[in-house]
Amino acid sequence: MVARVIEWTRTRSAPLVHVVVAVAFLMATLFGALMLRTQMVQNSFEAAQIEAHINVLTQDVEDDQAKLDQLVASLPDKASDMGMVPQQGSVSIDLNGYKSNESGK
Repeated sequence: MVARVIEWTRTRSAPLVHVVVAVAFLMATLFGALMLRTQMVQNSFEAAQIEAHINVLTQDVEDDQAKLDQLVASLPDKASDMGMVPQQGSVSIDLNGYKSNESGK
């Protein structure tokens, strides 16, 4: 039986099968590597686009904040142009000691 196995491995078709299997394995490996690299490049491109979009949105927020700060700074001048005067004393109400009227009167 061992002699038959040795004789079978020495035939011409057995090495050809090994070569075909090895080539098929290499082609599958190369195809898998190509697909993996393609997916990685696509993910990288999407991440770059998202990062650029985030930078644009951040710049927009900073511009809006600068406009808001400028408007807040110009508010006292606009109020005085309209004839408004600053309040002389501040009025505050302290509600810490407040007790509600239970009877609703």
